[in-house]
Amino acid sequence: MADAVGGVVDPVGPVDPADERPVHDSWVAAQQGAYARVRDGVRAYRMIAAMWIRSTMAYRASFALTTFGNFAATALDFVAILLMFSQVDRLGGYSLPEVAFLYGVADTAFGLADLVLGSMDRLGRRVRDGTLDTLLVRPVPVLAQVAADRFALRRLGRITQGLLVLGYSVAVLDIDWTPLRLLMVPLMLLSGGAIFSAVFVAGAAFQFVAQDASEVQNSFTYGGSTLLQYPPTVFTKDLVRGVTFVLPLAFVNWLPGLYVLGRPYPLDLPTWVAFTPPLVAAGCCALAGVAWRAGLRSYRSTGS
Repeated sequence: MADAVGGVVDPVGPVDPADERPVHDSWVAAQQGAYARVRDGVRAYRMIAAMWIRSTMAYRASFALTTFGNFAATALDFVAILLMFSQVDRLGGYSLPEVAFLYGVADTAFGLADLVLGSMDRLGRRVRDGTLDTLLVRPVPVLAQVAADRFALRRLGRITQGLLVLGYSVAVLDIDWTPLRLLMVPLMLLSGGAIFSAVFVAGAAFQFVAQDASEVQNSFTYGGSTLLQYPPTVFTKDLVRGVTFVLPLAFVNWLPGLYVLGRPYPLDLPTWVAFTPPLVAAGCCALAGVAWRAGLRSYRSTGS
């Protein structure tokens, strides 16, 4: 159809901007709903964690002893490394301060995730005995309730121990501390904590299917932390490929840490991968969130 001047007329006609408002309003409402859920979850987590902290601090002597016990138990891992270096000068081509640097980053990052989400391995028990049902009827995100359940402030012992080892390594290592290298240290700790947190959540999501499979989850969380305490050169290339491209734990400390230490990367990866841990952490958290929602939707109680 042509108009008076020979132009082509749109058969649909002009679009009224008012017609686009419902779509825009629904998108805004969805964004506000997601923000409200995150806000409610953080608020609920904070309240539940504060309740457990008050309960813990009611017995200060017990808290001090358990925190020191956690510190001492985790320190035994580094004592084992010290014993190794009493017999050798280098481990996989790395000196003691270099291994201490990798150890400190891995242990501190894992400690942060363990403090915030360490209770996630209890989910399998709740699925098995049906006590998860009591969390579903509360107007609070289930993830926040499970994560904050029995919040253990004593886990600060692991973080303290990791920071002490990291501080020792930074003080001893002869490193040209450029601004990028200085920035890389807190970046590793935060991104590594987020990656371990994603593994905690994904492992908990798996327990919806496997039920009480906390040891399987621990093999990836605690086992992954122990793996990263050593340099990648002591492991086979297949294992290094697995924790780089399948379960990306190498982005916690190996890849960014080797940039700080000036070491060549395993698997001949390019230098820029040292700066990708935040992106990897974001992707891991997104996938863990999808797994959690899928697991929660598949939950059908115990049937009893």
